[in-house]
Amino acid sequence: MAAPAPDSIAWAYAACEALVRDNDPDRFFATLFAPADKRPHLLALYAFSHEIARVRESVSEPMPGEVRLQWWRDALQGEARGDVRANPVAAALDDTIVRFRLPRSALVDLVDARTFDLYDDTMPTLAQLEGYCGETSSSLIRLASLVLAGGSDPGASDAAGHAGVAYALTGLMRVFPWHARRGQVYLPADHLARHGVSRDDIVSGRSGPPLGAALAEMRAIARDHLERARRLRGTIPPAIAPAFLPARLVPAYLTAMERRGYDPFRTVVDLPRWRKLAILWWAARRGQPL
Repeated sequence: MAAPAPDSIAWAYAACEALVRDNDPDRFFATLFAPADKRPHLLALYAFSHEIARVRESVSEPMPGEVRLQWWRDALQGEARGDVRANPVAAALDDTIVRFRLPRSALVDLVDARTFDLYDDTMPTLAQLEGYCGETSSSLIRLASLVLAGGSDPGASDAAGHAGVAYALTGLMRVFPWHARRGQVYLPADHLARHGVSRDDIVSGRSGPPLGAALAEMRAIARDHLERARRLRGTIPPAIAPAFLPARLVPAYLTAMERRGYDPFRTVVDLPRWRKLAILWWAARRGQPL
């Protein structure tokens, strides 16, 4: 359990904890290895990330999603109408931002990046996909690092960048079936074209060697980013290691995608909770978050 938060805002932090526990087990388990007094604030960040990520699922067309994202932009910038503090995630997030002097601009950039989720456009290039992953996943590692460092800049920005991209790319491939059914294509158009795969192939569920090769190369790219992050392990202070722990699950997820019987249109890749905890415990015990 997270450490008690101040009574006036404890209800909001409790709601964040429940939200992350039920919807983002990777990051929830990682917080168990963080100091108790920092856990509520990490959970506030992760609850916010989840709320923004699920906007597409909660609307039937882009415009209501745009309105929701704008509400979050306004809330972050102090311009929202109504009682923002009545929203538990917004209340806990605002308290965390103030306590740890988090840059609101990074959170607004995360909201902006998620605008792509509302539409059925194909990601144009690999560079743009990596940028999307950086603004959504890498920035979350950086923000969590600031919390764990008590509001001071702990460095390790390059390691966070590569670790976040590796984790996000892997996550997008894990839920490839969900996105394909919804008409969303995160594999970049330039990457698909080189393998002779079209957007229509993906949204209509046409599998085959070309798509398999495109996904295999994407797994290689995720592994490359993880390896780059690992080469920077020496720049990660022990205090902020829990922020990086979710990326420790990347190799196991990628290996699961390479097992016999894996079908990119039917297999949603996950690991048993006991195994996730075992991997994270092993990494935390040895001081190797990546």
